[in-house]
Amino acid sequence: MSAASSRPAPEERLVNLVVALMATEQGLTKDTILSSVAGYREQYEAGASKDALEKMFERDKENLRGLGVPIETIGDRADPDDLREARYRVPTAEYALPEDISFSPAEVALLNIAGSVWGSESLSADARSGLRKIRGLGIAVDEPIIGYAPRIRARDAAFPALQRAIEECRVVTFSYLRPGDARARERRIRPLALLEYEARWHVFGFDLTMDAERTFLLSRIVGDVTVTRERFDEKLRVGAGERAIAGLEGVARRQRALLEVHPGTEAALRLSRRAEPAPQGIVVPYVDLHVFADELASYGPEVRVVAPDDLREQVIRRLRATLALHGGAA
Repeated sequence: MSAASSRPAPEERLVNLVVALMATEQGLTKDTILSSVAGYREQYEAGASKDALEKMFERDKENLRGLGVPIETIGDRADPDDLREARYRVPTAEYALPEDISFSPAEVALLNIAGSVWGSESLSADARSGLRKIRGLGIAVDEPIIGYAPRIRARDAAFPALQRAIEECRVVTFSYLRPGDARARERRIRPLALLEYEARWHVFGFDLTMDAERTFLLSRIVGDVTVTRERFDEKLRVGAGERAIAGLEGVARRQRALLEVHPGTEAALRLSRRAEPAPQGIVVPYVDLHVFADELASYGPEVRVVAPDDLREQVIRRLRATLALHGGAA
């Protein structure tokens, strides 16, 4: 039998790699993996070039990460970008479900629907990782699933770089364009937490230029996020998400809009979920004037802003722009 015919299939090599990386707490170096793990070892012993094997390993590593396997790289603390002696491992705590968790067939069906929601962008690895763990339980799902699986996409291109920077405790820089500004401004922050609030993603961190904690909308980041080599203490991340949410909720308590909404409309359905009744209509808290104005304008004649004046003006401006775009007269 030839060496080519006895070579393990790529799928078998990936499984062998996962098993090897899960079996070590301290991690394995690339040289150890290439010379020891089945699938690489055969080609290593047959005289394959080290460069070709390293490229194969890099492809396999990225494929596994794309499937939701959390491969961790342990580099030199003094120089994190120097990966010559890096070790690789799969943290078992992140890969396996806790022993005390179990699911009924109906719960597995719902979790399968939830996992199918995520698209192929930033958070798809999390969804696929969750599905892989659930299916690994071996529970058959016989109940028919009635309805449909919606598609939700995390479109903010800045998400992956910020997520990596938070995990590695690295300072980032990016260009940020605030509403009304003619040009984007350079920001340099220690990113501490990513959070979703009012259906939009934000990054919370310490702005090194302003010397204060700030929260930024990912949708307003212009261009690429640069992850620098400057590091910060991981202890700064403790409680960051809670502080960010508390700050946004505090802003929402101070900013409240009085709205008149036509009953039975989409606006009434969506806004009433976070509204309080008022004699003239409903009162809705909000965080960002421009984001909320975008939402209210999208409802068209279904909602009217009574107060505050600046919010009403922003909604009217958007409605007039839409009318002009479609050839109407303001």
